[in-house]
Amino acid sequence: MKFRLIDIIKYAIPLVVAFLLLRFYVFKELSLADMIATFQQANYSWVIFSGIVLLFAHWSRAYRWRLLLEPLGYKPSMFRMFLAVMIGYFANLLLPRMGEVSRCGVLNKMNKVPINAGIGTVVAERLFDVVMLLLLLCLNFLLEFNRLSEFFIQFFTDKFGSFSQISSTFYLILIVGVLFITGIGFWAYKNQEKLWKIAILAKVRDFFLGMWEGLVSVRKMQNKWSFIAHSFLIWIGYYFAAYLLTFALPDSKPLGWMGGLTILMMGSLGMAAPVQGGTGPYHLLVSSALMLYGWSQEEGIILATFIWASQTLLTIVAGGICFVISLFINRSDTPSVEIKDTPSQKYNSAT
Repeated sequence: MKFRLIDIIKYAIPLVVAFLLLRFYVFKELSLADMIATFQQANYSWVIFSGIVLLFAHWSRAYRWRLLLEPLGYKPSMFRMFLAVMIGYFANLLLPRMGEVSRCGVLNKMNKVPINAGIGTVVAERLFDVVMLLLLLCLNFLLEFNRLSEFFIQFFTDKFGSFSQISSTFYLILIVGVLFITGIGFWAYKNQEKLWKIAILAKVRDFFLGMWEGLVSVRKMQNKWSFIAHSFLIWIGYYFAAYLLTFALPDSKPLGWMGGLTILMMGSLGMAAPVQGGTGPYHLLVSSALMLYGWSQEEGIILATFIWASQTLLTIVAGGICFVISLFINRSDTPSVEIKDTPSQKYNSAT
């Protein structure tokens, strides 16, 4: 198997960034020997309990994804859906954002679900996750306004300068970006007939039409309330998976329910960073947030590392097992409902 230089760079840059963050910022003044000693004294019953809750959240995510696929005529077994989801999480540890494509590829292999339609449903799923994250961030900010407003202002001014400088730079980038995208969109609209005659652009069009079909599948769902319920269950599972681990370490300070929500929010923002498994940004944000609740910087880094390591290890083990199992599963070629038109056929008939 040949690797291009660009592929090596894509893998290497996030790893280098994560290493530099950990080595020269997060663990700069921390004794690794003390951290390992603390881990050895941990109560691993809480780790097992947390792992079970996290797997339940992943199972709920697989069920929610299945609800999005049903209107498209596909209804894989829950076992196969769960395998695909776990393999996706495993792939994200190799390359950021690789998991979304990987789990669609696995489902295509096992159940012949078109990759573009699968990605469309994943995009829809991620949009709902963003909505849930924003709702929880707003709730967290309202309930912990004094702590979090101070945290964000101090964090960003320390890293990027005064608040006014940050605002000015943001608005400048936003204006330039909007003007550029508007110009490209206007030019493409005027020249669309010529553009669609180019084979590669026609394939890109069909791909995005398939994604759109996956997105609008939300409107066709018969079990909308089940979809909403599982959207909440996923985040409830994430919350308890992290919060339970705060009881595992010896001499941990009481954190409270709101502190648990803050950890979840900061951790989610850290995981969204373009590095493998949020390595570095997760530690930085969670440990900084814990200092708002009376934890020292060292205690915060140790707990953040413990949570991150526990959940990452579960992803590696469970995701690796699921990947091996998927290799021995026979492909199912028959969708539950006949699909009459492909996205490109629908587009061509409409035009």
